[in-house]
Amino acid sequence: MLWGVENHSLPRTAAFFDLDKTVIAKSSTLTFSKPFYQGGLINRRGVLRSAYAQFVFLAGGADHDQIERMRAYLSALCRGWNVQQVREIVAETLHDIIDPIIYDEAASLIEEHHTAGRDVVIVSTSGSEVVEPIGELLGADRVVATRMVVGDDGCYTGEIEYYAYGPTKAEAVRELAASEGYDLSRCYAYSDSATDLPMLESVGRPHAVNPDRALRREALARGWPILDFHRPVRLKQRLPALSVPPRPALVAAAAIGAAAATAGLVWYANRRRATAV
Repeated sequence: MLWGVENHSLPRTAAFFDLDKTVIAKSSTLTFSKPFYQGGLINRRGVLRSAYAQFVFLAGGADHDQIERMRAYLSALCRGWNVQQVREIVAETLHDIIDPIIYDEAASLIEEHHTAGRDVVIVSTSGSEVVEPIGELLGADRVVATRMVVGDDGCYTGEIEYYAYGPTKAEAVRELAASEGYDLSRCYAYSDSATDLPMLESVGRPHAVNPDRALRREALARGWPILDFHRPVRLKQRLPALSVPPRPALVAAAAIGAAAATAGLVWYANRRRATAV
């Protein structure tokens, strides 16, 4: 249950949502492997590897090393892809691929936050070309997502411009709070993964959603609410009359900058060393 409608004499607030396994039931990037294959971007082996990665992700067994290997694999895989073709494939298949795996509970929460006068921000490690259309589908106001470097030929170089992971998510939340006037002590955040602890810690009302073991331990120790989302339902099924137009306020957050991205990689490396002890 959310805590009332916003008092407009107070600073603005927002609800920050991780995407994969928090709002949708699968990995947003890996879910598009079939249409990417049909569009000639990946081969059959790539589809099988993506299917395996999806299985590991859904089983909750992906540790930091596996996540990093997955990131490196996806970066190498998309090298040379034409960005416009990627956007077209995502746009053409979005409703068939994503709509059926949106958690009913998450969609209801997003609606409640909007009704209460709060902005909704999707903060995802997946690529912007995938996350931004999903954000529009969900009616989000803003999106923070990983961005790949695009060459002069309009194709991905395989390098990452901005990696929305770990503390860089928290930095994005703080920068949005500064630019939009959010009172973080009254903001909400939702995630399934311990890698998002910095983001959860940056707000006054953090929530663990379908948490992995590490996040569950942290949530129990800190007294954070733990939510169980398990009902993926098509948006139009749950509300037959619902039409979800793109919200005009949807914007992709600007890059945090090289310093914050470097800080994220340092934090990630330290986590790896700590878990290896």
